[in-house]
Amino acid sequence: MRYLLLFCLVLPLSQARAQTAADSAGIRQAALDYIEGYYEGNGERMERALHPELAKRIIRTNDQGRQIFSNMSAMTLVLGTRAGGGKDTPVAEQRKDITIFDIYQSAASAKIYASGWVDYLHLAKWQGRWVIVNVLWELHPQRRP
Repeated sequence: MRYLLLFCLVLPLSQARAQTAADSAGIRQAALDYIEGYYEGNGERMERALHPELAKRIIRTNDQGRQIFSNMSAMTLVLGTRAGGGKDTPVAEQRKDITIFDIYQSAASAKIYASGWVDYLHLAKWQGRWVIVNVLWELHPQRRP
């Protein structure tokens, strides 16, 4: 009887935390709106993917060996996309491989392997839909002749 009572108490908690197919689809759609919007130069699509308080960050090392922290806002990404974004990226090079790492209630993490960089995304379910709130990114190594 005790095990049945414990099962009845734990089951609703585990179901409340479970990811759904709709959550996975929403996360994937936000990631696609972000990367495809960039490649298309579609600012509306980019804006739809982002929380207005988004921060996109990278730490790079300059030619003198000094590390530099760079930050972009949601508006910077939207305006850059509207100005053409990645429209010059040939279609054959437009990588957009999306991996969802984890979903927990209204938070998720994912990765986009793009044409020249990798984006690590933090997403949140905000006002009923999944949006990107943080991006940490890294450029692919440059090939030298």
